[in-house]
Amino acid sequence: MAPQARAGDVLAELQRLRTGTPLLSGALVAGTDGLLLAHDTPDVEPEQVAALTATALGVAVLMTEATGRGGFGELLVQGESGHIASYAAGHSAVLTLFADDRIGIDALRSEGRRAASRIGELLDTAPRHAACPAPSVPSPGHRPPRPDPLPPRP
Repeated sequence: MAPQARAGDVLAELQRLRTGTPLLSGALVAGTDGLLLAHDTPDVEPEQVAALTATALGVAVLMTEATGRGGFGELLVQGESGHIASYAAGHSAVLTLFADDRIGIDALRSEGRRAASRIGELLDTAPRHAACPAPSVPSPGHRPPRPDPLPPRP
């Protein structure tokens, strides 16, 4: 499947998710490197949020490793007027959802996990270089990137 077709499939999944989940105001998929892969976010700057998602992912992965909690699964941020939830979407991407504060957390988690699983399947069947560009060569003193920052959830 061509990269454009995969991007179209991911966008269709984001649109299905937004249409089927009341109080969900936006969704995007970013590579673990912070590059935007697809979005359905009418009121958010998607490139900025994709980069912030990668930053939050890095902290979450370090926290799970440092505390012996296993691989990254999800991250929930609760603001005064809503929620931001991020879910591992395969080996190289993250799904981030924006929801109204009236949404039930269980519903958000259920839909987020289901959509992240589906998006992970779409992206992980692609050649790795097509789904997520290769990271740049690190400068001296920096840790090299991990080959699979998001191990599959059991």
